Amino acid sequence: MNKTVLTVDDSRTMRDMLKHSLLKAGFRVLQAEDGLDGLEVLKTEQPDVIVTDLNMPRLDGFGFIEAIRRHIDHKSMPVLVLTTEVDSEKKSRAKAAGATGWIVKPFDPVKLVDAIRRVAA
Repeated sequence: MNKTVLTVDDSRTMRDMLKHSLLKAGFRVLQAEDGLDGLEVLKTEQPDVIVTDLNMPRLDGFGFIEAIRRHIDHKSMPVLVLTTEVDSEKKSRAKAAGATGWIVKPFDPVKLVDAIRRVAA
């Protein structure tokens, strides 16, 4: 069975690019527009990996990751941050919140898929 990836990003263009790259690589793709939408998806789905942006309306990536980690079913779920941010302080904050890894936009589809495969094993 194919691994499932939940992508959380407020940019429709970015969601479309992620979906295209991940479907092409054989993943099942779920999508959310921000952290609150992502939490709604997690009520009915159990993805193998989450790829989330940091800067989003309503609930940003930091709050989203912290909310995931508070839920027993999602404590060990891999979460990759995909962002334009390169600030080491934000990287440290994301790691402290429970992020598994960090990928900088614009992303290389091959590297993204490799990273997802590594953490979804």
